[in-house]
Amino acid sequence: MRGDDLDGLEPAVVWERFAELTRIARPSKEEEAAREHVLAWATARDLDTSVDDEGNVVVRVPASPGRDSAATVVLQSHLDMVCERDPDSPYDPRKGRINVVVAGDWVHAEGTTLGADNGIGVAAAMAAAEEPEIVHGPLELLFTVSEEQGLDGAKALDPSLVSGRLLINLDGTSDDAVTVGCAGSAHSFVRILLELERVRPDHVALEVVLSGAKGGHSGGDIASGRVNAIKALGRILARGFEQEPFRLARLGGGVSRNAIPREARASVSLEPDAEPAFRAAAEQELAALREQYAGFDDDLTLSIERSLETRTTGEPATARMLDLVATIPTGVIAMNPALPGTVETSTSLTVASTEDGTLTLASMTRSSNARALEEVVATIAALARSAGARIEVVRSYPPWRPDPESRLLDVSKATFERLFGVEPALAVVHGGLECAVIGTKLQGVEMISIGPEIVGPHAPGERLSISGTQRFYRLLGALLDDLSS
Repeated sequence: MRGDDLDGLEPAVVWERFAELTRIARPSKEEEAAREHVLAWATARDLDTSVDDEGNVVVRVPASPGRDSAATVVLQSHLDMVCERDPDSPYDPRKGRINVVVAGDWVHAEGTTLGADNGIGVAAAMAAAEEPEIVHGPLELLFTVSEEQGLDGAKALDPSLVSGRLLINLDGTSDDAVTVGCAGSAHSFVRILLELERVRPDHVALEVVLSGAKGGHSGGDIASGRVNAIKALGRILARGFEQEPFRLARLGGGVSRNAIPREARASVSLEPDAEPAFRAAAEQELAALREQYAGFDDDLTLSIERSLETRTTGEPATARMLDLVATIPTGVIAMNPALPGTVETSTSLTVASTEDGTLTLASMTRSSNARALEEVVATIAALARSAGARIEVVRSYPPWRPDPESRLLDVSKATFERLFGVEPALAVVHGGLECAVIGTKLQGVEMISIGPEIVGPHAPGERLSISGTQRFYRLLGALLDDLSS
């Protein structure tokens, strides 16, 4: 069906545009088809477009009659999505195969991510530009690329393409809040040489796989109490190593710097007589994990199968690597004292990979406190040095700090209260928003972020509220009207 279930939902144009996006493959760094879709849509409506060297798109929309003198408003969203799927799912977002399901007030995808992050923002911007009922001043629709890979599109944005200095980011995930700030982030890559040698002829090789974790957004879901599959597999391996020392050949897990790992795998070798005790120790640790995470992650599974691995590292090096996986911090580090219930600082071990004899452990650290972020990065660097590993640190983007004097914010609050009868919550989110980067490129820009309720982005089970989408689009329309009056 791939979107047919959305027929009949309101607002119709928003859901029609979103359904079109569910049929387009748009992983980060591979947004060509989505970009061409947007450009074709603009051309069909005689709208002026520009594309910068990175592939970011700007579509210029004339003002509604009588609103030509209003300030230009930028509607900003990103074309890419996190493409996750359950291992046995016949659907695959990387190939443009998303099977959309409507259940009550929710839209989700069968066995994959939905791509509401940020497809619904793209769809809302397109709908607002083409629906005559939406009254607005001049608009610039800014569609960025590679947001899910470190905000790379926004970082490379050619600022000369954008003239507006009132920017509404459409990547929010809550319809009862206006987002006014976000955490900054840094990526750490710890690399340790495995020093591989041939598997001993008297050893057997095993493939150990932990799967079934929920995963989720490495910022928004970091306080949810979910399993990090790489860390959990590290615990299982460490327990097995204590019982029966083995040799590690490779470790892998995670698919995105923005997602909590849902699956991890390792290849090891050990003496055949040690295999039963190793399996028993691994199962015992799995049981401990299930007990610890009961109610948060209830579907953890472990498989241990014979493999054909031919090269492994030695036992001392294996011990160092297991210690490194165990000690690299993951989870909430500190809560925000000014915003109760809000995470200030966190870090997540997001990707492990083994290539050319080198194990790489990638972490993403976030904080709305720049000094706290640097402290966590320094801790990871110290752990790397103690294990004899190299570390590369890439500082991704600074925090986006709230601007309480913003006229855009004042109008947004007044519009929200008029529509819904209550003041909006003002949020500083723990995920990264492109406002953090765009604000450094467009001098004097005022920014807010809004969006519908999205639950569980970046993992299968991601779902989008239908009523929340209606509220979001109603707010967007009213805000564009108020800003152009």
